[in-house]
Amino acid sequence: MQVEQAYAKLSSVMGKSRVKRNEPMMRHTSFKIGGPADLLTCPETREQLLYCYRTGRAYDLPVFLMGNGSNLLVGDLGIRGMVLKTAGGYEDMTVEGERVRVQSGMLLSRLTNAALKHGLTGMEFACGIPGSVGGAVVMNAGAYGGQMADVVETVTAYDPQTDTVRTFDADELDYGYRHSIFRDNDMIVLEATLRLIRGSAAQSRETMKDLNCRRREKQPLNMPSAGSVFKRPEGYYAGTLIQESGCKGMRAGDAMVSEKHAGFIVNAGKATARDVLDLIEQVRQTVHEKAGVWLEPEIHIVGEMPDKN
Repeated sequence: MQVEQAYAKLSSVMGKSRVKRNEPMMRHTSFKIGGPADLLTCPETREQLLYCYRTGRAYDLPVFLMGNGSNLLVGDLGIRGMVLKTAGGYEDMTVEGERVRVQSGMLLSRLTNAALKHGLTGMEFACGIPGSVGGAVVMNAGAYGGQMADVVETVTAYDPQTDTVRTFDADELDYGYRHSIFRDNDMIVLEATLRLIRGSAAQSRETMKDLNCRRREKQPLNMPSAGSVFKRPEGYYAGTLIQESGCKGMRAGDAMVSEKHAGFIVNAGKATARDVLDLIEQVRQTVHEKAGVWLEPEIHIVGEMPDKN
């Protein structure tokens, strides 16, 4: 009943194209896996985003915030309550000198290209990361020697506990490996200001071309996945441990450890979330038996699963 009431209210304000009932989450994740969300909203402005969140909470609905769904495994029974998706709408940016202010829904690929057009460098490392700015800020996403902590100057976030919007300086973000303060609370990242460097667009373009080429050579970009499945254990590389433990090609249903890069689990057909979870556990057990290391998942697992048979 609450879902129907929230849907009626939100769709009357935002339009039915941006508010969906029983929306299959497989349409919104790079894994192409996931059951239906009771309610999915796609705001275009900060006002709409906060309105969606406050409306959901007013009807006692759990609210799950997502960006581009590139690091997400959604349960086969879907997500109860509201999914608030920022990618695909909440993605404006402004450039003032060497500072770029960008909303959390903008894709990193779009941001890197926009920075390039303005002659700004420093975001090249992110050119192939398929996520959104908000997710990257929360996780301190990084690759090829760069990370968000290198470029973030401030982050503006909404605090549901106090119903206020606050701006954090970089030294308040507690950045570490795949960590920020936003991993430890329920604040919603609204936008970030990045401090980049004016430089050679031609050189940046060559760097990005090289990084994308390296990704294509090493990663299974032609198959649905959620990127690297496991965190990097201290002193090791997860992909190397998995490969040396003989897990390449290991399967559970249509979930498969990539033959191209052992750090990836791919959807080889019609994989379910249960397939992926079963395979994750198989890999963890095997690596622990062979190498004595427990791998910890890096992907975000949400939603409801059917009982195991």
